[in-house]
Amino acid sequence: MTDTGTMHTAKTDTAKTDKASIRAEAARFLAAFEAAGAFPVETDLLQPAGTLLDLYGEDIRARAYVTHDPDRGEMMLRPDFTVPVVQRHMANGADPARYAYLGEVFRTQPAGSRRPSEYLQVGYEVFDRADPVGADAEVFALFSRLLAPHGLRAVTGDIGLLLAAIDTLTTTAPRKAALRRHIWRPRRFRALIDRFTNRTAPSPARASLIAAAKGQGAQSLIAEAGPEIGLRSATEIAARIDTLIADAAAPPIPAPEAEVLATILSLKANLPEACEHLRDLCVDMPGLGPAVDRFAARIDALAHAGVAVETTPFEASYGRTTMEYYDGFVFGFLVPARPDLPPAATGGRYDALTRILGAGREIPAVGGVIRPGVLAQAGAEGRP
Repeated sequence: MTDTGTMHTAKTDTAKTDKASIRAEAARFLAAFEAAGAFPVETDLLQPAGTLLDLYGEDIRARAYVTHDPDRGEMMLRPDFTVPVVQRHMANGADPARYAYLGEVFRTQPAGSRRPSEYLQVGYEVFDRADPVGADAEVFALFSRLLAPHGLRAVTGDIGLLLAAIDTLTTTAPRKAALRRHIWRPRRFRALIDRFTNRTAPSPARASLIAAAKGQGAQSLIAEAGPEIGLRSATEIAARIDTLIADAAAPPIPAPEAEVLATILSLKANLPEACEHLRDLCVDMPGLGPAVDRFAARIDALAHAGVAVETTPFEASYGRTTMEYYDGFVFGFLVPARPDLPPAATGGRYDALTRILGAGREIPAVGGVIRPGVLAQAGAEGRP
């Protein structure tokens, strides 16, 4: 008969060993990043919440551990490394620069998911304005080499292509802004496209509001509604009503353009074949040309870096449910036999983030992170 205390001690020792082995694996990745030319950096566990909540997007906002410090105000346990690393670089970094880091990040998880709320990330970031597509290829090729023994499935995408497609649509600036804002929320994005192409009519409530405002004016309508309550002022509400009226009067996005956008969003192929498809789409949407040229140049850079581009998958919609600061090349490494696990590694380009955090200054930047805990879970499959 096995002693319960002995069993508990054995499980505890196993957990400690697993955690120690995960950290050791992370340290090996960090050493490889340093060998590739990266300077090791640290960031505080507690970060100012305001900037992070604004920049990380709704996913992190809903999953952050937020607290209050009497002197520093609202703070957040570090949910990721990229923003603090970019802040550090934009404050005093050289150009070009490469950074590596290793440490815990914290995110709440859905009830019952059994996913850890604290786990290790080890990452590599490149700031280089001389050759952005070369930097994309450098990061992806490095991750591919390091992760090759783990049997992962690589996937690539390009948020920049989707943003370029939106910019070329024949529609109003506010509609383009709305589509750009919701590109990371596929359901909302599809609903907007359907509304902007007149595939779906406005909701009865919206239609009624617009009709009433057009008939008697926004200010009069607001005055009839009674005293102000909530956080929005009458002026802000009137401005929003005027925006709805203007949007209702805008002509629909032409159907051929919407079809090209839908084709891009559904595109899945290896990299060279995807490039051919995109070249064909430029006939109907010429504004895509520069983005497709960058895509083709990246394929050449990847091939030069030793990546087998003919067998590297491209999915145009990949990356639309991850960090909202990505605005170009994106990639992930997935565990084929464990769709329940998050990606073992992710990364991408985030040029606009450097402009936001650099107060107008900017530098092309790309990077990625590896989650050694996911690799350990994938490797443990089938263990007794």
